[in-house]
Amino acid sequence: MTTIEKRLTVEPLSGWTGALIHGADLSQPLSDGEIATIREALLRWKVVFFRDQDLDHASQIAFGKQFGDVTPGHPYEGTTAPEGFPEIHTVSPKAYDHRYGADCTKRRGAAGPGWHAEVTPLINPPSHSILRAETIPPFGGDTQFSNVAAAYQGLSEPVRAFIDELRAEHRFGAAFDAERSSEKIGDLVRTNPLATIHPVVRVHPESGERVVYVNPSFTREIVNLAPRESRHVLDLLFAEVARPEYTVRFKWEPGSVAFWDNRAALHLAPQDAHHLDHDRVLHRITLVGDVPVGPNGVKSESISGEWFGAA
Repeated sequence: MTTIEKRLTVEPLSGWTGALIHGADLSQPLSDGEIATIREALLRWKVVFFRDQDLDHASQIAFGKQFGDVTPGHPYEGTTAPEGFPEIHTVSPKAYDHRYGADCTKRRGAAGPGWHAEVTPLINPPSHSILRAETIPPFGGDTQFSNVAAAYQGLSEPVRAFIDELRAEHRFGAAFDAERSSEKIGDLVRTNPLATIHPVVRVHPESGERVVYVNPSFTREIVNLAPRESRHVLDLLFAEVARPEYTVRFKWEPGSVAFWDNRAALHLAPQDAHHLDHDRVLHRITLVGDVPVGPNGVKSESISGEWFGAA
């Protein structure tokens, strides 16, 4: 445990990923030193956590604005945001049923969202996410995070050199073929498709680290490879980013907050609580991101969808 700034203490939670920050009151404006401490911890640990925070929608948004512009809650789901707070995206079984229908929720079950960063099919995916817990089940419902900069370094040098030159298509709904779905989510994707070609390896705009920038929820295929080749390469990378040594598991409590860098971390939503009769309600905001750039200097290219800006 190390003290980096007068009031804040940063406690690493694993060898690569995640740190718990003590001494912060996120409901109040932060000092320049506190902001710098949190930024430094994010760059090193990719996700930071806070306990016992007294936040509502307004104060969560105010906290986020100290680190960047806050986006709308979701590119598809803005109409489900709480009244007066278009930046808030609520994560709960009831909210998901309202957006996509109860049948979709039940059908997906344990095959629901896999490892992902927020909405990577955007030309400028959100740079950061801030998720706060309101109602938490007595057990289950943990979220996992993976450090994809560490995953890149874990690959052999020839593999790193190979993937440095690749690009991949990210598409909303790619994980469960929403384009063919007859459900509400399929209608959203068909009428307003969201897709971008990103570098498979992204250079982090602040740290300069190279990160594996694919994920099983949104990455559809590697372009300029045969389908069979693309599948094998993606399976290799998906397995690498999910290796346990690169991950941390966070147990939520009411008032807990997770703040992570979507440019260097993936997260995995829990799949162990759908069958339990317990509510789980969290609220998320995201910060405006930039256009990814690969090691060769080539930027991402939009196929369909607009810049995702401030609310």
